[in-house]
Amino acid sequence: MNKSYEVEYCNLELRFDRRQIQNLIRDLIQEGYSLYWSETDVYFLISVRSGRKLVKLRFQRVRSRYKIVGDYVIKDEKLSELIEKLINDSRGHAVVKRFKDRQIVIESIMFGEIIRLVEVSGMEHRIIYQKKPYVTVEEVIQAFQSKRAEERAAVLRLELDYELSVLHEAITEGHEEIVAASKERLGTLRIEMIQLEL
Repeated sequence: MNKSYEVEYCNLELRFDRRQIQNLIRDLIQEGYSLYWSETDVYFLISVRSGRKLVKLRFQRVRSRYKIVGDYVIKDEKLSELIEKLINDSRGHAVVKRFKDRQIVIESIMFGEIIRLVEVSGMEHRIIYQKKPYVTVEEVIQAFQSKRAEERAAVLRLELDYELSVLHEAITEGHEEIVAASKERLGTLRIEMIQLEL
């Protein structure tokens, strides 16, 4: 193992089913790692012994699936490869920082694919790669000529009015679950309305 090897995984947004977690456990065992796991109503924890360090991977239960939570600093190359395989297989989002020889290479990953690669040396940073958006000039012209945004805005106003009446009724009758769901739906509609007005 390269002693200067260090990778930090931040802003992880990975969703899994139970089978993918079991596959990770199988892969870790096949690679010879000493590990144990435990499960509560909220978390599935995998503790992996990497040299003298114990890395605890925390998976939070979200309905019938799991999502990984927390930031992780990994100093073991094989373990790092397994985590990156997990990011790729789950088509997740992450920011990966690779530390090497007083340099940091930062990878921004969306849907399991690198969209931006930046190299940082001291105070200087250089963009090595940035995925270009797939929008053509014709698509931009069509978007400006389209009436879809105006039509959607009119429908959106009706949806907002309806959802406000649902919220009022739920508050009046004291249905807390409906109030929470309605507020969440109103938040989503509000964001969409703001985007349409820009």
